[in-house]
Parts: sequence; structure tokens; C-alpha cells
Amino acid sequence: MSDVFQKEYHPESLQEKLKTYSADPMIRVVMMPKDTNALGSIFGGVILSQLDLAAGEEARKTAGRNVVTKYINGVDFIAPVKMGDWVSFFTRTEKVGNTSVVVRVLVVAHRGARRARLFEVTEAELVFVAVDDAGKPAPILRAT
Repeated sequence: MSDVFQKEYHPESLQEKLKTYSADPMIRVVMMPKDTNALGSIFGGVILSQLDLAAGEEARKTAGRNVVTKYINGVDFIAPVKMGDWVSFFTRTEKVGNTSVVVRVLVVAHRGARRARLFEVTEAELVFVAVDDAGKPAPILRAT
């Protein structure tokens, strides 16, 4: 594996980056054996699924109504996630339009016996559209 996949991020710089996201993770999950791929690391689709859930909740809170995923603008898988990692999905609203919300997600893995070693593992941007009860695009009710 290349060095980039083994790099532990300097805790102070990661803490500075985290200050620009939600104070608490939107979602925190423990990665289990069922989440692994053939190489023994966590399957990227598992991370994508959790990204969508975390970002969707951020967008729903911002929009004040239900939202649907329009598209994933980009995902950077920075480092692998390992079985047993506690994985936190931190969110922030980047932009609010008339019917859309852009959300950024920072994914951090907590490793070690005390979960004290932090690794930045994924970053992504997702776009959501607010919808009414019929599932049609609808105006944002409030922006926080």
C-alpha cells in the first residue's frame, strides 16, 4: 500500500478542519466484518451510503422539509477505512438555493484501543432538492 494510505493526519490540523463542520457528527458507526470488501478494508459503497444519510439529514434540517439526493458532486476516498473503526460523518451546509441545498461531508475514522487516533478518510459534496408531499421540487422553508 502506498504511504498516502498509511498517513495519520496531524491531530491539530484535523481539529482545525473539523471546526468548520458540525460540532457533533451527524452519524457515527462502527465498521463490521459485513462491511468489508475482498481486500479486507471497508467497501466504498458502505461509506457512500452513510455519506448520503448524513448529508441528507443536514439538508433536511436546513431546508425545513424532506429532500432527495440530486447528485454527488464529488467523493475523495483519501484513505481506507478498516474493520473495527468508529467512523464519524461531520456535515456542513455549503450553499442554499431556492429548492436545493449543497452539503459537504468530512469522514473521520477513530482507531486504536481508545479510539484516539484520528484519520481523515473521505470527503464529499452532495446536492439535494427539497420536495413537497407529492415528491415535486419545492421551495426551501428555512435556511439555518
